[in-house]
Amino acid sequence: MAISKSLVLWKPVCFLLFSISTYHSSAQYAVEPVTIQVDLSNEVGELLPIWSWWGYDEPNYTYMKDGQKLLSEIAKLSKVPVYVRAHSLLVTGEGTYGLKWGSTNAYTEDKKGRPIYDWTIVDRIFDTYIERGMKPFAQIGFMPQALSSKPEPYRHYWKPGAEYNDIYTGWAYPPKDYKKWAELVYQWVTHSVDRYGKEEVESWYWELWNEPNIGYWQGTTEEYIKLYDYSADAVKRALPTAKVGGPETTGPDWDKAEEFLRTFLDHVVSGKNYVTGKTGSPLDFISFHAKGSPKVVDGMVQMNIGTQLRDIDKGFEVVASYPTLKHLPILIGESDPEGCAACSEADYPHNAYRNGTMYAAYTAAAFARKYDLAKHHGVNLLGAITWGFEFEEQPWFAGFRDMATNGVDKPVLNTFRMFGMMEDQRVEVSQDNLSYDYVKVRDESVRGPAPDVNALASKSQKAATVMIWNYHDTNDLAVEDSPVKINIGGFPTDGRILLTHYRIDQEHSNSYTVWKEMGSPQNPTSEQMATLEEAGQLKLYGSPEWMDVKNKKLTISMKLPRQGISLLKLEW
Repeated sequence: MAISKSLVLWKPVCFLLFSISTYHSSAQYAVEPVTIQVDLSNEVGELLPIWSWWGYDEPNYTYMKDGQKLLSEIAKLSKVPVYVRAHSLLVTGEGTYGLKWGSTNAYTEDKKGRPIYDWTIVDRIFDTYIERGMKPFAQIGFMPQALSSKPEPYRHYWKPGAEYNDIYTGWAYPPKDYKKWAELVYQWVTHSVDRYGKEEVESWYWELWNEPNIGYWQGTTEEYIKLYDYSADAVKRALPTAKVGGPETTGPDWDKAEEFLRTFLDHVVSGKNYVTGKTGSPLDFISFHAKGSPKVVDGMVQMNIGTQLRDIDKGFEVVASYPTLKHLPILIGESDPEGCAACSEADYPHNAYRNGTMYAAYTAAAFARKYDLAKHHGVNLLGAITWGFEFEEQPWFAGFRDMATNGVDKPVLNTFRMFGMMEDQRVEVSQDNLSYDYVKVRDESVRGPAPDVNALASKSQKAATVMIWNYHDTNDLAVEDSPVKINIGGFPTDGRILLTHYRIDQEHSNSYTVWKEMGSPQNPTSEQMATLEEAGQLKLYGSPEWMDVKNKKLTISMKLPRQGISLLKLEW
């Protein structure tokens, strides 16, 4: 998980370095009505659940109280198995945890240098997933201390506000013995098959390392490629039908990430394999990251959704340029509004967006454009991992990038609940006077007077769902609500339908608002805790109602607040 490109700038002592923005509050402009057309008869492809993937730095949080609670909620919101990716699954330590740190002690050595394998903590992590119907996106990393070519110092004790480079200690270095490393990987996969069964492990994804083009890998590009060859060979020896991939670079539009990604893919296609001596390497999926870049402008958080989409666009472009690889599944291993999940609002003020509805609306708008970009490039997007889980023993609503705080769900998790309710077949959505399509959002972000008010729609044989969002890069909640008219056509027949309307805004599905109204307690009473837990769930916007479809058409009108999201579920 890379730090944001501008993260080092965003500390309170650096505010005077910000340039004066020419942005003016959108409250100065009249709010224009928006009319959205949904054509249920025009199918445009399967609405794959690319959102049903999560990840986080701290693996030991998995089986802690709030970690288990959140995993249960994430598992329940999806009708398909959710995949989970965690760092540090091979890091040395007795289950110790901290911000951006975790350990399993999977590998140590005796005094004679002979391997000792202990899967107790790794099993506890994976058991927690499997028990909930989830699946590991098994990250092979990081380097055990006994194998590290620079074992000291090994553990870091990073905290928000500290220098980010301080985290790159002994776990980030290449192995001193690649064959011992390969045997570790082989033993891990073999153990997993013995414990969970061949069929189960065949459904997992095994990927090597994290962001090897920056500090997470303290070796060269060629040393990473060598490590990949040894790792992929070990995985396939243990289970020939296992799925293995990489290279999990930072966003391909950032620095030299594209060069690293292309060098890796060139090797996979035509390089000499370090283990077999043959041409090429096994590759079952391709992974890279994509991040936005928020900042504070005139006292308000200003997002940059375009930066994240340009990362994705460049990654898709790179993959599409390899004819023999273009068909492979793409997994955006971390896909987020910015880089550092463990960086709180206290030290990085631009992270204030994470507690409220801005994160929720950004997520809806961004995922919709991921579908569009994949279709544009003709690539196979399988998943986009949200790198945000929960942080144990931290203050309430501290501005970490997480789905819940102290066991209470934040508004963003309700966006995923909406995604989980959507039907499987995507249908056409259009506007007569469209302000933002995926190209404009990619190239310009959402910075003009008008917000991005748009929709994603899908259907099944007897139901349809329409998700509508009102997003802007600047979190100006003082603007008027946007009048929205949704014209839905292409129903199979006339007659009565049941409309159920869900909403995320300042008054609905929003534990943060309720917490602030309580006086922002850091030690809520049991009664307050129950109220907050209830407020964190997805809420109805009024009661379900029956409506009449005439001439196979229906019109629904509403007012949608800035950074608000509605989900319309229609059943017939």
